[in-house]
Amino acid sequence: MFGDTSLTQFIFGRLTWEAIPYHEPILVATFAVVAVVGLAILALITKYKLWGYLWHEWFTSVDHKKIGIMYIILAIIMLLRGFADALMMRLQQAIAFNGNEGYLNPHHYDQIFTAHGVIMIFFVAMPFVTGFMNYVVPLQIGARDVSFPFLNNFSFWMTTGGAVIIMMSLFVGEFARTGWLAYPPLSGADYSPGVGVDYYIWGLQVAGVGTTLSGINLIATIVKMRAPGMTFMKMPVFTWTSLCTNILIVATFPILTATLALLSLDRYLGMNFFTNDLGGNPMMYINLIWIWGHPEVYILVLPAFGIFSEVVATFCGKRLFGYTSMVYATCVIMILSYLVWLHHFFTMGSGASVNAFFGITTMIISIPTGAKMFNWLFTMYRGRIRYELPMLWTIGFMVTFVIGGMTGVMLAIPPADFVLHNSLFLIAHFHNVIIGGVLFGLMAGLVYWWPKAFGYKLDPFWGKMSFWFWQIGFFFAFMPLYVLGLMGVTRRVSQFEDPSLQIWFIIAAFGAVLIAIGIASFIMQLIVSFLRREQLRETSGDAWDARTLEWSTSSPPPDYNFAFTPVVHDHDSWYDMKNRGYERPLTGFKPIHMPKNTGTGVILAGISVVLGLALIWYIWWLVAVSFITLLAVAIGHTFNYQRDFFIPAETIAATEDARSKLLAERT
Repeated sequence: MFGDTSLTQFIFGRLTWEAIPYHEPILVATFAVVAVVGLAILALITKYKLWGYLWHEWFTSVDHKKIGIMYIILAIIMLLRGFADALMMRLQQAIAFNGNEGYLNPHHYDQIFTAHGVIMIFFVAMPFVTGFMNYVVPLQIGARDVSFPFLNNFSFWMTTGGAVIIMMSLFVGEFARTGWLAYPPLSGADYSPGVGVDYYIWGLQVAGVGTTLSGINLIATIVKMRAPGMTFMKMPVFTWTSLCTNILIVATFPILTATLALLSLDRYLGMNFFTNDLGGNPMMYINLIWIWGHPEVYILVLPAFGIFSEVVATFCGKRLFGYTSMVYATCVIMILSYLVWLHHFFTMGSGASVNAFFGITTMIISIPTGAKMFNWLFTMYRGRIRYELPMLWTIGFMVTFVIGGMTGVMLAIPPADFVLHNSLFLIAHFHNVIIGGVLFGLMAGLVYWWPKAFGYKLDPFWGKMSFWFWQIGFFFAFMPLYVLGLMGVTRRVSQFEDPSLQIWFIIAAFGAVLIAIGIASFIMQLIVSFLRREQLRETSGDAWDARTLEWSTSSPPPDYNFAFTPVVHDHDSWYDMKNRGYERPLTGFKPIHMPKNTGTGVILAGISVVLGLALIWYIWWLVAVSFITLLAVAIGHTFNYQRDFFIPAETIAATEDARSKLLAERT
């Protein structure tokens, strides 16, 4: 029926031996390192017979705590990949002067800056934020799990599936060369005929399913599963920021899904939504992608603001100043984040009236953000500040983020934006906000909640090493970019003519090396802390004399979180309970209803990865098979009625008695 060529095309689509980049020494070396490390990890897991443990206890788990930890592990792994890309770019730009083309050709360099942006936003910041919300929110509101435990597991594995697709582009085919937002016409079939943009589309579509479902799940959890007495205005600030974040996720990620669907119709079926021909319009894509993209910035930064609020109140030993204003500021930011998207393209001819409106709304959104900053400062005022590591990250954030906020207000002025748009000034501003705001917040949260999750604190020496290298490295890496941007140097350029610019790029590269030492110190902190976990052990459950409900449980918390559902009287509920002389109930336990583990989430995500890769490589028979299999497994899961079980009262009593003994030993 088929000739040899036709049969090969039918079986493999456009996947050929040329798709393996064996002519790129950097990629071959990277593949070799990844393969060796991967095989070593598989060998260790096999040697110590951990496959069963990992499958039953982690991969199939529907426990929100374990899923939260897995999200954060994914984020840390992807951080190493995303930062490696950043280091390569900085090194290339530092040496590519005076006719020296550097070590990255433009084709490869374009893939690197695109992959860096995609990975850092979608697969580092998003899983990190989602991991914290997953772990902490049910504990803070006195719930036993999230509303839809299976959906939680499925969401995580879909996010991981998206990361797998993006990572595969490194070794088979290539990644997009369009920048992280893939503007047409560059991302259209005419200008990007290869598989790069398709990897981008399907990696984000698979991960986007996980993110959207996770948002729905956490909204339902916060709205419906709060402990008795916990009204909305008695919720911890981190829970409030999580609620606003997930409302933004549910409202905006479907826009991203639809936008990428329209782009794929342009590429696969020759439609003309985003072309200049036949009634299409590239500006429609840019509007749609930023209607998702600007709220996305606040999806990342709002939970970080929540973390800072918890940390400041705990380490200053005071109620958070202006709790009500903090809640209103969070809600105002959530709403205003929808009204500022056009400031990303002031230079694209929307007209003076439109630009003026979006310039003003952008400046207005800085008001609630500034109000938060004053709330934290007033909480610190006359507080007994303990300069523990989470507090150091918070103070580092306050210094760094204010600079990013002020440069943001500069960019909100349309005439200034005409000069600075598409320059390195913009790159410096964006990283100023995302690193100074989001990443510093996530690091503060990691150190703060680590003893809750694992029962021991993180080593302070290596933590401070990481903090100072990150803090100083950030200023070395990005302040020169502000200077270069004001000098008119555009972004995304891999080689330069003017030798007077080189010193600034060398300083920026030095800053990137300092940040690399900061990341290495962080990894060392995790290793040293694990090895010294007995000395760093924390048995009280309340590692920092904290104020919110998650610290009332043991560290780590039991599967059921709370033996009895707590009753709340104040937004600092645990602090309030301690002041009232709260004593743990030691008798009267009843069986607790809990969800069962399931492997369906892993299987569905695995099939989704196969479907995505089949669509990327035009293997149409595999598209059909995987899509039908996906439907069959999903429908089959609806007939699984064995989804829950009861933890016996004796088991709960034994767990609580063990905790009582630990607490007695402490005193």
